[in-house]
Amino acid sequence: MPFREDSSLVMGATSKHRWAYACSKALDEFLALAYARERQLPVIVVRFFNTVGPRQTGQYGMVVPRFVQQALAGEPITVYGDDTQTRCFTHVQDVVAALQSLMASPDAVGQVVNIGGQEEISMMDLAKRVKALTGSASPIVLVLFSDAYDEGFEDMPRRVPDVTKLTRLAGKAPSVNLDAILKDVIGYFS
Repeated sequence: MPFREDSSLVMGATSKHRWAYACSKALDEFLALAYARERQLPVIVVRFFNTVGPRQTGQYGMVVPRFVQQALAGEPITVYGDDTQTRCFTHVQDVVAALQSLMASPDAVGQVVNIGGQEEISMMDLAKRVKALTGSASPIVLVLFSDAYDEGFEDMPRRVPDVTKLTRLAGKAPSVNLDAILKDVIGYFS
C-alpha cells in the first residue's frame, strides 16, 4: 500500500542511527504545522520521494547517479541490501512544477503533501535498467547491508508515495517516467 500523508508513522529504536533522519523530519513537520495553526504562517509541508535529475551527485546514498556513474565508468554497479527494497523516482522538473502548483493553491496551505513518482522498481531491476540504457558491460554486485554498514543498520523495504492529495491540490501528479529520468541523468554524465 502506498504511503499516505495521514498514515501512522513507524519509527525504530533510538539506538538505530538510521531513524534519526526520519525523526528529525517528523519533528520539523510538527513545528511547521504548529506555526501554521498558532501564527497563521502559510505553511505547506511536502514529502519528497527520491527526486532525481541532471547535475545530481551520487553522494548521500543517491542511487540513480551512483548507478549511472558506475555503469559509464565500467565499474561494478553496487546494489546494497538483499534485492527486495523498492523505490519510486521523480524527475526534478516534476518536483518544481508540483511545488509551483502547490504554492499557487490556497487549499494546500496547512497540508502535508507527498511529491513522488509512481513507477515502483527494485534496486536490482534499477541496476539492470541503467546497465541496459548505458550499454555497459559492468557486472551488478549485490552487497548485503551487514557487509557495508555498521551492525544493526536498517532500511525501509518499500518507499512508494500516494499522490492522491497532490493530484487534487496541484492538478496533476508527476508524469516523467523512469526511462526518461534515467536517460536524462545518463545524458548529463556521458
